[in-house]
Amino acid sequence: MAVRALPGLGAATVYLRLAVAGFCRQWQYKLALFAGMFTNSVFGLLRGAVMLAAIGSAGSFGGYDAGSISAYVWLSQALLGAVLFTDSGVELGERVRSGDIAVDFLRPVDLQLATLAGDLGRATCTLLPRGLPTLAVGALVYGGLDLPNTPVAYLLGIVSVLLGTAISSLALFVTAMIGFWVVETRGLRTLHQVLGSFLAGLFVPVHLFPGWLGAIAAATPFPSVLQAPVDVLSGRVTGTAALAVVGVQLFWVLAMAALGQALLAAGRRKLEVQGG
Repeated sequence: MAVRALPGLGAATVYLRLAVAGFCRQWQYKLALFAGMFTNSVFGLLRGAVMLAAIGSAGSFGGYDAGSISAYVWLSQALLGAVLFTDSGVELGERVRSGDIAVDFLRPVDLQLATLAGDLGRATCTLLPRGLPTLAVGALVYGGLDLPNTPVAYLLGIVSVLLGTAISSLALFVTAMIGFWVVETRGLRTLHQVLGSFLAGLFVPVHLFPGWLGAIAAATPFPSVLQAPVDVLSGRVTGTAALAVVGVQLFWVLAMAALGQALLAAGRRKLEVQGG
């Protein structure tokens, strides 16, 4: 659906304001942000203890040592609220189920881009009071983390986080659009949350998967959601290897965006044919 510029506003300005609105909306839930930071920190301590115990018994595995596995644990915990959305597709899915999505089709913006802009704004808000303090807790407890000391790694890491967040948002949008053809999408959302979190490298690094499981994960967009940003920010991949990781993320952004647009167009036709 083409974007019709609002009076006095360019299309880019409209989506920027939607991103700001997503930021402000998330900022209203300050207690929830603090609770999320506390929960992330507690689970970071638990995951860190398990991973370090495994490293201590094996010496190293999957290319990780004590320092790099600590960086993986705390970076993944810090990014969790931003890149792994668990509820951003619920509201949109409900509008599809109820038929209220017809109202969204009347708005002079692209529904997919508007949803993405709001999610990016919310992710930015989540990173500031939840992600960074979680990372600080990890650095304090472990006396520092094994992180790169070059600004280029962090600049590329920011791009990787942005792309990972976009992939997550676009994937949830695809899940919501399937609601045009099924009665209920809660089961799909649950499957997406559980399977996606695992294949994204939340529980253990994707690099520790056996070969067959690693191949399955690589054929999905999920490792690009979390494992890729963690690899770039932790310095596990650098130089051309880091650029290749970001390139894979960009591919999944374009692929998921194209799939979402196709489902959105088909769903709109279905709704109009049925008299929605």
